[in-house]
Amino acid sequence: MTGEEPFIAAVKPLVDAMGGTMVPPDEAGPEDVVLAWEGADVVAVRLPQLADSLDHILAAMERREGRPLSDLDRRAKQEVVRILEARGAFAVRHGVETVASALGVSRFTVYNYLNREKGS
Repeated sequence: MTGEEPFIAAVKPLVDAMGGTMVPPDEAGPEDVVLAWEGADVVAVRLPQLADSLDHILAAMERREGRPLSDLDRRAKQEVVRILEARGAFAVRHGVETVASALGVSRFTVYNYLNREKGS
């Protein structure tokens, strides 16, 4: 057994959390990140597109909460918006609309949450 399998197992949770996929290094494209271990290319990480990342982040937040984000109370939704803003979610095209839909609120409400955070 080489050291490759433990390395891949070690980075898999991070790749999954980012919404990336792992591919063999010889299939890596120009945008992929090739990871090496002990001088040899072991795996390439294909990063998601920004819009896909937002969907992945929202799904991960739902898993962490154990229920749909739309079921959260107002304070928890405000915290979700704060976290998403810190992660750059609103720089993505249609980010506000996507988050509003996931939270079960209007775009106006998301903007209010964002403005409230900036006013604090």
